[in-house]
Amino acid sequence: MVAREDDKILGAQEVADLLDMNVQMVRKYAREGRLPAYRLPGGRTFKFFRSEILAYLRRFPVDTDEMAAEPT
Repeated sequence: MVAREDDKILGAQEVADLLDMNVQMVRKYAREGRLPAYRLPGGRTFKFFRSEILAYLRRFPVDTDEMAAEPT
């Protein structure tokens, strides 16, 4: 997927907040290639395109009927 010119660039903490995940898990998933992420040459931090993260989430739809049937 190619990011749009007006796409927002997110840091690992922003992605963690968006996905309601621990920031260390976001970094681990980025290192493993499970999340689409980029590093600048010589950089240590990951950068993410918001549109790519949202597209990643769309690949895993949630069945709300199944969730309602599960005991809590």
